Amino acid sequence: MRLNDLDERIVHALAEDARRSYADIGATVGLSAPAVKRRVDRLRAEGAITGFTVRVDPAALGWETEGFIEIYCRSNTSPEAIERGLKRYPEIASASTVTGEADAIVQVFASDMRHFERVLERIAGEPFVERTKSVLVLSPLLRRFSSGSPA
Repeated sequence: MRLNDLDERIVHALAEDARRSYADIGATVGLSAPAVKRRVDRLRAEGAITGFTVRVDPAALGWETEGFIEIYCRSNTSPEAIERGLKRYPEIASASTVTGEADAIVQVFASDMRHFERVLERIAGEPFVERTKSVLVLSPLLRRFSSGSPA
């Protein structure tokens, strides 16, 4: 589904702050609060909006170390098999299949360096993993939770 300009502006406003009132969003986009609510309800029903959440600083939860792990899989490993293998790791914030040499990349948050190392070792020991390559984040420079149109 492709959003029209008005729906995109509503989604952008919600992505910036999902606690904004429909009246506040309506004032921003030029609609009444009930009209905004109807559009949000429709966007949820159509699957364009998949839910509402809170963004928490990982350090506030004790996750002081962040890194990315490239996963190189054994031949004929499906994306579904990778997903099944990685789901049980609470330290993994995101996982995606990728182009290039690696088959997948995962973003990991850990309490400290030793914890990150243990997670890396466990992932490397998964039966579908041939090898891994990791990098640690020194300073997050930019994190976007909402942005405009990709165009």
